Amino acid sequence: MEEKKKLRCPMGVPGAVIAALIGIAGILYTVKHGDWIAASMFFGLFMMAVPFIRFVLMVHSANDRLDELEKKLDKKG
Repeated sequence: MEEKKKLRCPMGVPGAVIAALIGIAGILYTVKHGDWIAASMFFGLFMMAVPFIRFVLMVHSANDRLDELEKKLDKKG
């Protein structure tokens, strides 16, 4: 029987971290040059990226816990 492949999104966390870093850098750069409209857009990017990091990490940890429970059930039965 074929082994099931794990459903993981490997770019979820690094992509969100990169987006958060771009948001921070963009905020600093645009505030320095006085472009407040662009700064608000970078602030929005930052505020979307940070919770996404936490969400993806929670999903990955939940999947890991489910995998461990499935292994325990397979050993019992």
